Amino acid sequence: MNSFITLEGGYLVIAAFILAVTAFVTTRPFMAKGAFKKGMIIVSVFLTVAILAHFYVTTKRMDSVKTAFEAGKVIICESRATRKVAQTILVDKSKNWRLEGDIFYSDEYTRGFHSARCLVHYSNK
Repeated sequence: MNSFITLEGGYLVIAAFILAVTAFVTTRPFMAKGAFKKGMIIVSVFLTVAILAHFYVTTKRMDSVKTAFEAGKVIICESRATRKVAQTILVDKSKNWRLEGDIFYSDEYTRGFHSARCLVHYSNK
């Protein structure tokens, strides 16, 4: 559950805002009778499916990244530290990177890199 909140927390806040807008619009006098119930159900189902699908895809990608890292493959991660220079970091187990839970750490960097923001790096070697 903690992983779900960590990964999807932002989307849950956005979904709550969308539901609030839906509630506001469907309770206006110009809307048909029953619009609130129908609108909230349809929007809730759509948002639930979308968020759960995103969570499923993200966790499967995280699993593949962890498996590849343990197998010694290079991982490419998004770096949000600076937006003007290198926006990616290459994570390689042989270069003193370690995986603790879902986070990649190295002594060369002050912060970790979450595996949800990483992909297996496929090079033309």
